[in-house]
This record gives sequence, structure tokens and C-alpha cells, in this order.
Amino acid sequence: MLTFDKEDNILLIDKPAGITSFGVVARVKRQIKEHFGRKIKVGHTGTLDPFATGLMIILTGKQTKNAMDYSKLDKVYEATVRLGQTSTTGDPEGEISAVSDKIPTENELQAVLEAFRGEITQIPPIYSAIKIGGQRAYKLARKGEIPEIPERRVTVYKLELLDYSYPAVRLKAHVSSGTYIRTLAEDIGRQLGTGAYCQQLRRTKVGRWTIDEALPIALD
Repeated sequence: MLTFDKEDNILLIDKPAGITSFGVVARVKRQIKEHFGRKIKVGHTGTLDPFATGLMIILTGKQTKNAMDYSKLDKVYEATVRLGQTSTTGDPEGEISAVSDKIPTENELQAVLEAFRGEITQIPPIYSAIKIGGQRAYKLARKGEIPEIPERRVTVYKLELLDYSYPAVRLKAHVSSGTYIRTLAEDIGRQLGTGAYCQQLRRTKVGRWTIDEALPIALD
């Protein structure tokens, strides 16, 4: 159970898998209402996909006016990339298809990772919260439409190989705001010629805040 000492607050939440970012906000709203006896505005500063876990910065009360200041901060993720297969959503929730049984060497993998360090171009996934013509891209995709999403420049400050045991590649990535790790995983797989998707994802840092400071939130 979260505790609240004031209405205008910055909350660090360790989001579990299986819940949307909106779901986290809804639970915080409910607990705040129970604590203060009335509704107080609550917002988040950057979504995490339902399958992903880790740090979310939640703002309450007047702090919600500062959401943009937090959403533009750099982020650090730890991810497991699954080689040899692709997913329609870039994560384990999509339709998985086998692509290749090629097993890259660690040297080949390191060479590809080097190509994704620094400033790179990404096309965000169609299953994302980006707005296209006033509608969320994932809503258009669910209706069978293929939204045209413009490419963007992002920066990968650090991309570290933590472990490689085919088909699993464990990475740590320090990236600029707006970087999609799902897209990074898919692009790595494309460069390797194996296909890939992001199997697990955990956000461990946003700006100066770390996951060690975050509190859990109940799923019920």
C-alpha cells in the first residue's frame, strides 16, 4: 500500500508485468481518493508496455503540471532480446514467427551493437501510444490499419552486452527520451539476419531516479 504525506507529490513506482501504465495511474488514483477522501489529479511521465516492468514516475496534484520535464529525461533499461523469431508487436504479446536458425557469434553481435550506439534513426512500432492524426497508433493497428509513423532521431548513449546465450541476448541500454527498445531489438535482429523481438524489458532508471527508490503497487 502506498502512503501519501501530501497531495502534490512525486511517486516512484515499480510497475509489475501484466498491467498498463493507465492501470498503474488508476490504482494510484483509487488509493489517493481513499487516503484524502476526494479525487486528486494523477498522471504518469512515460508509458511502459504491459509486458514491461520497472520504474514509473507518477505525479499527483499540482506536480502534474511538470510532467513534460520528467518525460524528456534519459532512461536506462535492461532487456532480453530473443533472436531467431519476430513478433507482430515487437514483444511477447504479439504473434510470434520463426525467421532463422542462424546462430551469430558474439563478435558478430558486438559488431552490430556498435552500429546502434550514438545517434540513430528509429521508426517507432505501430503498436505504440504515438498519436497519428489524433488517434493512438495502437488503436489504428488493432482496427487493421497500418499507420504511417515518421522516423525519429534518438540517442543510444550506452549499449552494453550483459550476456549472450543463443537465442537470448541480455542488454543494458542508456537512451534518450523517445527511444523504443522494442524497435532497437527488431533492428538488431534485422542487421544480424536472424530476426528478433524484445522478450523481457525492465526500466531501471529515469533521469537521476533509480528503481531502488521505487515502491511496488498491487495488481488487485
